[in-house]
Amino acid sequence: MHLSPAHGAHPRSPGEEQFALAAELLALLGDRTRLALLHALTTGEADVTTLTEACGAARPAVSQHLARLRLAGLVDTRKEGRRVIYSLRDGHLRRLVDEALNVADHRLSDRPPHD
Repeated sequence: MHLSPAHGAHPRSPGEEQFALAAELLALLGDRTRLALLHALTTGEADVTTLTEACGAARPAVSQHLARLRLAGLVDTRKEGRRVIYSLRDGHLRRLVDEALNVADHRLSDRPPHD
């Protein structure tokens, strides 16, 4: 049986470095608040206040999560007066967040109804 590669699949076998970096990325996405922050940024740039409202976490926690995402190179920042504006670094991350949420949607819709 011939299996065609998935659309957008990695073109070659990944090595140790790719596995290590991918695992690090997925670990960062494994936190509910960070995933919510990244999802909020899929629609465009936002400041800490907007992101705090979007994800429902406390402002100090949001700031700490954003710092981790920035240090990991997943989000960019720019200054607008005294405000720091955050944005996703690239479209790959946007697609990864969207796909993770799509998988969650499918898993939830496959659950049997509760009585």
